[in-house]
Amino acid sequence: MSAITSYARALAVNTQTAQPTATVRHVHLSHRPLVFVPLTLAGEANAPLAALVGSAEDDPTLLVVPQPRDRGQRFAFAAELADLVVGYVNSCAGAADEIKGKVCFRDAPQLLVPNRAGIGFVRLFGRSTRFRRTTGPYAVKPDVPLLGRWLTWFAERSEHPGAASLLAMTEQLSMHWATGQSAVEDANLAALLGWISPPPGRTGPQAARDAEDPLLWPPAGPVTDPTFDNDVLAPAIRRYSGTDPGSPGQARAVELLREALHGQLAPTWQLMWRGIARLRELEPGASVEGRWIEDRKSFTWYHESVVDGGLPQARRDGAIAAARRLNRLEREQVEYDVARAFDDPLVMANHRAAGEAFLGTVSEVERERRVTNDKGNAVTRPLVVLHTADPVLIGRGAEVVATSRQSQKAVVVSVDRQADSAVVTLEMQGGFGKSKIPPPGSIPEPGERLVYSSVLSDSIPSPRLPDAEDTPWTHGGPPQPYVPTDEDATEVWE
Repeated sequence: MSAITSYARALAVNTQTAQPTATVRHVHLSHRPLVFVPLTLAGEANAPLAALVGSAEDDPTLLVVPQPRDRGQRFAFAAELADLVVGYVNSCAGAADEIKGKVCFRDAPQLLVPNRAGIGFVRLFGRSTRFRRTTGPYAVKPDVPLLGRWLTWFAERSEHPGAASLLAMTEQLSMHWATGQSAVEDANLAALLGWISPPPGRTGPQAARDAEDPLLWPPAGPVTDPTFDNDVLAPAIRRYSGTDPGSPGQARAVELLREALHGQLAPTWQLMWRGIARLRELEPGASVEGRWIEDRKSFTWYHESVVDGGLPQARRDGAIAAARRLNRLEREQVEYDVARAFDDPLVMANHRAAGEAFLGTVSEVERERRVTNDKGNAVTRPLVVLHTADPVLIGRGAEVVATSRQSQKAVVVSVDRQADSAVVTLEMQGGFGKSKIPPPGSIPEPGERLVYSSVLSDSIPSPRLPDAEDTPWTHGGPPQPYVPTDEDATEVWE
C-alpha cells in the first residue's frame, strides 16, 4: 500500500467517508457498456444459476436456469446469453478508421462485472463453451461456441494492464477511492459504494454495515448467500423438479424461482449503475484514449479472425508464446503505472513520497551552456537548477522527465541535499530546437514550478526469443497447431 493510499484510508476513517486517490479516471468507460451480473449454484463448479444482462439501466434481461445440474438447461442458458453478448459484440463492429495504416473499428465492446470473481466466471464459462460442437453428440446451438470465444477474448484482455474490455467494478472503484475498511471488505460492492456514496443521513461505516445484511444487499455474486440457498433456492428447485414437465405447476415453480433470483440480482444491478455514474463524474486521464485504441485494435483483429473462420483460442500457450506474452504484460504494467502517474498528480504524489519524483521551483537557468559530445562536437546542453522541499532519492546521471514537458528528457547532474530541502541541477538533453541558444519557452524558465520524475516506461527490455518452431525440447519442443477433436466437445463443464 502506498503512502498516499495509507493516508487516504486514515483520513477516510476520520471523516467516515471515502477519500479520492485519483483526480482523473484511469480507465475508459464505454457510452454503452454491457453489464453482466452472474450467479452460480453453490457446490457446482461454475454452474450458471441466473444472470442479469443489459446495456441500459432500465432494461435488464433476466436469465434463469431452473435446474442448474441439468446439462441441457446449462447450454440453453448459454444460448440465451449468446444472443445477448454476441449481438452486443457485433453491434460494435460498425464504422472503422485507419490508424497507422491499419483498419480499426471506432468502437469496441466493454463488459462490466461486479467483482474479480465475476471475471473468473467469464473466463471459465468461455472455456466451457468455446470448444463445443454444433453437430453430433452433445451438439449445441451455433452461437454457443461463438459466445465462448468472445468470453475468452474478454478474459484475456482483462489481463492487460489498463485494458478496459472487461472490468470488475470493485477494482475500478478501489483504484479511485480509498475507504476506511480492509481490502477484503472493499471486494464487497455494496460496502464499497456505502463508503463512496453513503445514503443521506448515513456515514460510510454505517452504510458498509448495512451492506453486511444479505436481505438488504445480497452478495454481488457469483456465489449466493447460504441462507438464501437453504431457505429459498433449494425448496424452489425441489418444487420445480418435483412437478411434471410442461405442467401449470412447473410453470408456476419457474415463475417463483425467477422472482426469487431477480430479488438477489436486482440490488447488485443497481449498484453497478451507481458505480458507473460515480466513475463518469471523473474526467478521463490523458493516456486513457490511447489504451482504448489498443482495445479497439484487438477487437478488430479478433472480429476479423472470427469472421474468416479462425479456430478458437488454444487451451494453453506454447512456451515461446507464453514468454512473449509475459514480457508484454510486464512492459504494459510499467507503461500503465507511468502513464497513470503522469496523468494524475495524486498518483505522482506516491512517487514524490518515495523520493522517485520531486516538485521544484526553477531558480537558475544556464541557457547558453555548450559541451563537447562523444564525437567531439560542441552541443547545447542548458542547465536548470531547481529548489525542492521533497525528499530526492534520485541519483546522479538518472534520466528524468517533467509532467508538463514529457517530450524533453533531462539528466541529473547533482543533488545537494540539505536539512529540509534539496537543490537539483538538471542538464536538458533536447526538445529546444537546433539553435545555439534555446528560444524562450523551449526550456524551463526561472520561477516555473515543475514535477520531475525518474519513473519512466522504457525500463523493461524485450528478450531475444526463438521462433515458435524452434522451441527447444526442454520446453516441449515446437507446439502442435490446435485441431478440434471429439474430446473437446465432451470436456466436463468445469
